[in-house]
Amino acid sequence: MHGLFRWSGKWWPGIIPLVMFWAIAAWTSTEPLEADLVQRSTAALKDTILDKRRISVAGRDVTLAADAFSEDGRQGAVASVETVPGVRLVNDETRLVPEAKPFVWSAERDVLRVTLSGSSPLPASRGRLMEAARANLGGVEVVDRMNLSRGAPPRFDNAVLLLLDQVGKLKDGKITLSDTKVSLSGMTRELGGREAIAAALKNLPEGFSVAANEVKAPPYIFQAYKDPVAVTLTLTGNAPDDNVHAALAAAAGRKFFSEKVVDNLKESIGAPSGFANAAVSALGALSRLSTGTLVVSDREVKLSGDALYETAAVQIRAGLGKDFPQGWQFKPEISVKPPAAPVDATVCQQLFSELLGKARIRFEPGKADIVADSAGLLDRLIETALRCPTANIEISGHTDTDGDEAANQELSEKRAQAVADHLVKAGLPANRFSAVGYGSTQPIAGNDNDKGKAQNRRIDFVVK
Repeated sequence: MHGLFRWSGKWWPGIIPLVMFWAIAAWTSTEPLEADLVQRSTAALKDTILDKRRISVAGRDVTLAADAFSEDGRQGAVASVETVPGVRLVNDETRLVPEAKPFVWSAERDVLRVTLSGSSPLPASRGRLMEAARANLGGVEVVDRMNLSRGAPPRFDNAVLLLLDQVGKLKDGKITLSDTKVSLSGMTRELGGREAIAAALKNLPEGFSVAANEVKAPPYIFQAYKDPVAVTLTLTGNAPDDNVHAALAAAAGRKFFSEKVVDNLKESIGAPSGFANAAVSALGALSRLSTGTLVVSDREVKLSGDALYETAAVQIRAGLGKDFPQGWQFKPEISVKPPAAPVDATVCQQLFSELLGKARIRFEPGKADIVADSAGLLDRLIETALRCPTANIEISGHTDTDGDEAANQELSEKRAQAVADHLVKAGLPANRFSAVGYGSTQPIAGNDNDKGKAQNRRIDFVVK
């Protein structure tokens, strides 16, 4: 026995190098095999849709970790690796992507960026949505906060791509898709954006619908500024179409008899109901001011400026909203212009003649009813009458030769009296005015054409 220990003590130290050589040989021989199995396992999964895929190999054993988007896809991925030549065992660490109930996706826009949040069904879908957002949103920063989830409704990508187009029409806001229900909120970038979004949503894929649409448009603005220095009326802002645009310009031309109308309106959809009637009525109130600004913002009308005399200010404040559609709001901020210096009878006559040389007091055809378009002219005539408080004034009515002579005489008298009554209602003493009708006996132009007849149908002021 003693001899045996003596003999073994001579050979066992030689085993240590042999073990080291064996380990080195084993390591150097399995490394190429493992790398090859990783490569072939990866190739076997090239047509499989997985997320967070990781493959590791120990000897001939493969560990597969990944998130799959269906149970069939998960099992198919494991089976594909199991069939790779040289694989002995597959350690299955795959799992299913979490299911989202409900399946919610959203896009939120602020001043700086668009943020995509919620769920996307596949990596390819996620990439497609990010690419579309960057392409359609004009260089706005796009932030990806989407998660991958199962449970998306059919045609999800088509629906979301359409919704991304609508995000481009928003100044700020949010669009959310919950399963197949769409909700929208925010403010559009331009007038008409709300209507454009509503029209686009009609093309949602089958099965999708709008649950809530709280998108608002910027205020629909129409403005008019009366400048007494430049003697201009400037129209800016919006009109819903060519017809309303033309109607507003025509109304301004009738009501503002001495101002040059500067028309800077543009056609934009989105006008509130009753816009045209409210704007025309408000222009009539503005025409009675010496200087003023009219702002129509959606269904709110703000009129500010100076009336020519106190009674006019009271009338404008009280009557501003009378012809507005139901639901419209109005805010008159009317002050009174300081009274002009008194003038003598000669200057008074000159001022009357200048005013009536620019425009005529107009009446309903064949009647003595003064049309509203003459309100601004009448206020100017009243202001002039106030400047010559001691002068007596004859208000004379004239007609053309059409019709019966006796009827024309009667009509001229009634029209002259209607004007006198209007002046007295404004606060002027009745004993300063006399209303006289001359029928067709004092023409100032020929009655053989419409232009001449229109000149003959007139009211004159004669200072006595």
